[in-house]
Amino acid sequence: MINGKESVTELFGCMTFNRKAMAKHLSKAVYQKLLDVTVHGEKLDDEIADEVAHGMKEWALTLGATHFCHWFQPQRGVTAEKHDAFLAFDEQGQAIERFSGRQLIQSEPDASSFPSGGMRSTFEARGYTAWDPTSPAFIIKTGDTSTLVVPSVYLSWTGEVLDMKTPLLRALRAVSERAYRVLKLFGNRTAKHVQVSLGPEQEYFLVAKEFYNRRPDLIYCGRTLFGAASAKQQQMEDHYFGSINPKVLSFMSDLDAALFERGIPAKTRHNEVAPNQFELAPIFEEANLAVDHNLQVMEIMRRVADEHGFALLLHEKPFAGINGSGKHVNLSLMDSDGRNLFEPGAAPKKNIQFLVFLAAALAGVEKFGALLRASVADAGNDHRLGANEAPPAIMSVYLGAYLDRLLNEIEKGSFAKPESAEAMSRDLMKSLPSIVLDNSDRNRTSPIAFTGNKFEFRAVGSSQSIAEPVTAFCLVLAFGLDRLIERLEKFEGKVADITPKAFGVVRDFVVETKRVRFEGNGYSAEWHREAARRGLPNARNTPEALGVFTQKDVVGLYERYKILTKAELEAKHEIKLEAYLKLKEIELRQLREFALTFVAPALARHITLFGGAAERLEGVSKDGSKVLKARLAESGGLMEGLYKSAALAEEVLVRSADCGGFEARAKLLASDGVAALEAMREACDRTEEVVDQSLWPLPRYREMLFLL
Repeated sequence: MINGKESVTELFGCMTFNRKAMAKHLSKAVYQKLLDVTVHGEKLDDEIADEVAHGMKEWALTLGATHFCHWFQPQRGVTAEKHDAFLAFDEQGQAIERFSGRQLIQSEPDASSFPSGGMRSTFEARGYTAWDPTSPAFIIKTGDTSTLVVPSVYLSWTGEVLDMKTPLLRALRAVSERAYRVLKLFGNRTAKHVQVSLGPEQEYFLVAKEFYNRRPDLIYCGRTLFGAASAKQQQMEDHYFGSINPKVLSFMSDLDAALFERGIPAKTRHNEVAPNQFELAPIFEEANLAVDHNLQVMEIMRRVADEHGFALLLHEKPFAGINGSGKHVNLSLMDSDGRNLFEPGAAPKKNIQFLVFLAAALAGVEKFGALLRASVADAGNDHRLGANEAPPAIMSVYLGAYLDRLLNEIEKGSFAKPESAEAMSRDLMKSLPSIVLDNSDRNRTSPIAFTGNKFEFRAVGSSQSIAEPVTAFCLVLAFGLDRLIERLEKFEGKVADITPKAFGVVRDFVVETKRVRFEGNGYSAEWHREAARRGLPNARNTPEALGVFTQKDVVGLYERYKILTKAELEAKHEIKLEAYLKLKEIELRQLREFALTFVAPALARHITLFGGAAERLEGVSKDGSKVLKARLAESGGLMEGLYKSAALAEEVLVRSADCGGFEARAKLLASDGVAALEAMREACDRTEEVVDQSLWPLPRYREMLFLL
C-alpha cells in the first residue's frame, strides 16, 4: 500500500490529468483532438477549450481542488504561480464552481516584477501566461489544500518572451523538423515525427534541519560561505553507492511516492560521492515534459525533505573540499516508430543515418560550444566546473574509443573496418553469469559525452532549470542538421542511393569538427593547453561566459530559428548578469556579517579564556604560560586577518555600487569580489580551527556532513 494505493501502477499519475483522466472526463471527439495536440503536435482548436476546462475542473474537484493556477517559468530559474478560486456566481447570485476555456487558455500575471532585462518597466506591467497543452495539468497538494496547476508559457503584452519554456518549445520544434527532414532524405516513409527525449539526473545534499536553521549562509546563499574541513570528508570513498541511511531511505520512499503521483518516472536512487549527497534519475521522457518534471522534482524534494526534518541543498557547491552537485542531462532523438536516431547499431559504419546525426551534433558543438557553456553559467556552477569532480568549462565531445577510431578511419577515406562494435561479453566464474561489455569506457571529465545511444551534457548545474541548456543543445543540433541537409539535398532525386554521397558529406564534417573531439583527461593541465592551441573557448567565470549571448553569430542563430530576437537576447544577457552580481553581493555582505558578528566575537571569547589561563599559569608554569601566550599572539593575528578581510569586502561592495552597469559590476565581482570572499573564508576557516568547541556558535562540517 503506497499513499492509499495498492501498487505503483495504481499510484502513478493519479494527480495528473493524463490520458486516463482525459478519457473519463472528456467526450471522445475532444479527447482525440487533445491527443492530436499533445502527441502529434497539431494546432490547438480553441473550440474545445471550454469542454477541456470543464472536464479538467471536474477531475480536479474529485481530488479536493478549490483553486487553479497557471504555472510558468520566468527567467529567474524557478517557477511561478498565481492562484484563483473556482468560485463564481450564477444568474441567481448563487455560488458555483466554474473554470472556463478562456481561464484555461490565458491568465494575466504582472510582468513588471519578473526579470525582463529592461523590456518591461513598472508602468508596462501587463503580461500573459498561455496554456501549454503538451504538458499535462496536475494537482499540487499542500497539507489539506489542493490546487489545479496548468503548465504555461509567459509573454509580455507586446509579445516579448519573458520565460524559459517558450524558447525551449521553439528549439524542440526546430530540431524535430530538421531531424524528420533527414529521415525523409534517407527514404523513411513510416515515421510521422521526431521528438527529443531527455533523462535528467539530479544530485542533491541533505542536511539536518536543526543545523540548516543555524547557518544563515545556507539559508540565504544556498552554500556554506566558510567552514573548516573535518578530519574525515570523502577520502575513504565509502559513501558512494553505500548502504542508504534508514532515515534517508524513508525520505526517498516518500519522495518516490510523491513523484509517482505526479506521473514523474523516478527510477534510480543512490548515495553519491560526498557524505550526505544523493542522486535521483528518471526514465527518459519527451523533452518538454522532462523539463517540467525536473522543476517539479526540485520543488517536491524540498517539501518532502522538510517533512522528514531535512533541508535539501541543490547548490552546485554547498561545501568546500568535497564534490559538488550536477545534473547530467541525457538527450536522444526518437522517431514516432520508436527508433532512437542516436543508436549506432551493431555496425555503425554501415549505419550512415546514425553517422549523419552524430556529425550534425559535432558540427553544432564545434561552432557554438561557447553558447553551450553560457547556457550553464551562473554563480553556483562557477564553483564546480573545472574542479576534479565536474567537467571543465571547455566544451568538447567524448565519443569513446570505437567511434573515435571509426571517425579517424572515415577522415582518412580508407573506411577500413575498426574493431567490431558487436557486443562483447566477459566470463567471471562458472557460478556467475557472463556480463555484456559496452563498446567504450565512460569519461566523467567530458562536458559532452556520447554514451552508447545518447549525448550526456554533464556541465549542467544541480540547481539550474534544464530549459536553458536543452534549448541551447537543440539549437546547435538544429544548426548542424541544417548544414548537413543543405549538402545532402543537392543529391536528392539525382542518385538512386544517397548513402555513398552521405559518406562523403560525413567525412567533410569529421575533418571540419575534429578540434572539438577529445578522448583524454579533461582535468589535466595538458588538455587546457591543447584546447587553447585548438582555439576552443574557455570562459572561466559567468560574466565571461555570458558575453556570447550578444555576439553576432549567436544572435543570428537564435533569430534564424525564431527562438529569440536580438532584443530578447540582450535582455537575457542582462538578466543573467544581474542575477550573478546580486548573489555575489549577498555573499559578500553575508560573509562580512559572519566575520564581524559570529567569528570575531567567538575568537574574542577564546582570547579571553586563554588570556586568563596564561595569567594563572604565570606563577606556576613558565613554559605553559609561554605556550598559551604564543597561542594568544596567533589569535591576535587571526583577529587582524578577520577585520582586514571584512574591510576588503566592504571596499569591493562600494566599488561595485559605483562602477557602472551590470556587466562592469559583474566582472568586478567575478575577480575582486571572489578574491575578497576567498580572503574572508580563509580567515574564518583558520579561526574555526583554533577556537574552543564550546565557544563556536555555528554547526561545523563534521556535524552537517555526517549527522542526520
